[in-house]
Amino acid sequence: MMLRIPSVLAPDELAAATHILAAARFVDGRLSAGSAARRVKNNEEADRTSRELTQLDNLVMGKLVQHPLYRNGALPLRVAAPFYARYLPGRAYGDHVDDPVMGADGTLYRSDIAITIFLNDPAHYDGGELEIRTPFGSNSVKLPAGDAVLYPASSLHRVAPVTRGERLVAVTWAQSLVRDPARRELLYELNQAREALLEKSPDAPETARVNTAYVNLVRMWSEF
Repeated sequence: MMLRIPSVLAPDELAAATHILAAARFVDGRLSAGSAARRVKNNEEADRTSRELTQLDNLVMGKLVQHPLYRNGALPLRVAAPFYARYLPGRAYGDHVDDPVMGADGTLYRSDIAITIFLNDPAHYDGGELEIRTPFGSNSVKLPAGDAVLYPASSLHRVAPVTRGERLVAVTWAQSLVRDPARRELLYELNQAREALLEKSPDAPETARVNTAYVNLVRMWSEF
């Protein structure tokens, strides 16, 4: 499932994020890539050792994990600190699949879901589309600043070359309570119907049945 998450960051929060990144030190993005991705990765990332990034992480991840579409779509169990990537003209990220297991220092997680949060206006750069391959074709994603896209980390994807300006994004991953992407999609759709019924007909017997089915499917399919 590919899911657009609108308005993760408000305009004032975007201004604060880009202000921090303007003063950040950027390093070669290949330093954080696995052996296969390193061959096709050509971007820059904010140095994770910078103290300023703690404040930025709290802002970006604090808003993301509170967003109801993210919670319902990802059903997150573990989440990663984001990388802040910058693409200048000529930079790109070729076809790749994200590493299946990430983390360090004894804290590992399975990367079920990838999330890209767009941090600057798409009018400020040309190219730089996130292209996600699915069994039904390729999806090209270039969203307004503050919006995010969620998709299976197992998808083959790429970032098209930037030809003008600067593309600035935050990228993070999550291990879901529900490992199987098809089951996550079914649960998301069922929860959409459940929430609509709870809003319109909270006391109806069909609402109770749908709610029970959703809750027990999450219980049945959850992994810890």
